[in-house]
Amino acid sequence: MATIEHARVDGGMASGDVSPSYTENLIGTLLAIFGNLLVSIAASIQKYSHVMLAGTKDSRPIYRSKAWWLGFLLTLLGEATVFVSYAFAPVALVAPLSAVSVVASSILGFIFLREKSKPKEFLGRYILVFLGCAFTVAGIYLFVTFGPNSHEQLNAENIIKHVIGWPYLLYLLLEIIAFCLLLYFYKQHNKNSFFVIILLVALLGSVTVITAKAVSGMLVVSIQGSLQISYPIFYIMLVCMVATVIFQATFLSQASCLYDSSLIACVNYILSTAFAIISGAIFYLEFNHEDVLHICMFVLGCAVCFLGVFMITKTKKKAMGFEPYVTMDMMQGIPTIHSKGWVVQPDYNGSFSYGTLVNSDNVAPTLAEAYPAAYAASDLKKD
Repeated sequence: MATIEHARVDGGMASGDVSPSYTENLIGTLLAIFGNLLVSIAASIQKYSHVMLAGTKDSRPIYRSKAWWLGFLLTLLGEATVFVSYAFAPVALVAPLSAVSVVASSILGFIFLREKSKPKEFLGRYILVFLGCAFTVAGIYLFVTFGPNSHEQLNAENIIKHVIGWPYLLYLLLEIIAFCLLLYFYKQHNKNSFFVIILLVALLGSVTVITAKAVSGMLVVSIQGSLQISYPIFYIMLVCMVATVIFQATFLSQASCLYDSSLIACVNYILSTAFAIISGAIFYLEFNHEDVLHICMFVLGCAVCFLGVFMITKTKKKAMGFEPYVTMDMMQGIPTIHSKGWVVQPDYNGSFSYGTLVNSDNVAPTLAEAYPAAYAASDLKKD
């Protein structure tokens, strides 16, 4: 192992701009883990505020709740921490670490939100969740241990050099062609194809991670003393990052209205992570100085992590639609239909019984019966 690490260091130093920095990789990895933990805690707090507000007679909007705002602020802090981590660690390390939030959310959902099952479902659900968490943690350990250790100072000159490099230009051309074809199928299927939507999100996400690392890196270099925000490439990358994030949110919002959220979380994590690693390897040349053993172990770690996330999300309970039910008003004996939480009062025609014909002897005549001439004239006009 010492010989391999020595060869990796020599290969990294020979490239000039790229040098191994295990300390910076460690900082970036810890920032990414901490940021994803904050995001999962924030989501649990916001869900808890929804549950508590729904369980009371409080009619305030959810954004008036202090717990909801706490979760919102923690989400911003967590996303900002993950954004900063891109400046210190390779994309191949930061992107897969979003699995940390999946593991943390499953644990918090069990402990904090008390998401429990019936005794018969416990073995089939929570043991599978436990195994999924174990696989995910093992996968994270593998890809962090054997991931790329090279680090590049992300100033404007280096980023421009990567943008105009032929590997990325070829990759960008193929990505544009694939995106246009997927967009065509997206329109043809009336925006209902699950895999087309998720593939669109993954392709946009691959651009997001590249631009996020560029913007984050230039900001860190600027803070260190070498101003980079005066270069046009900084604003080009910033606009691309914001635009792709907005389009991703739009597509994911459409998918969430049509499909189960656990299915979206699982497939989106796997595809988005895979495309992010590929784009980072092509744009930033993150695996150029890695040996075959480390690359194979890194791929194995990602595969184990994907399996763990699949096992965790597979056990999520699907949201059950509200089933209408009928209750009887004890004071008047009038049936009341409840639909989607709202009380729907049926038409009252003088009959209180079920399974019998409506007695309409004492019911007042309708407007059509009272004024037949007026309704006949309106029907003639329509004809």
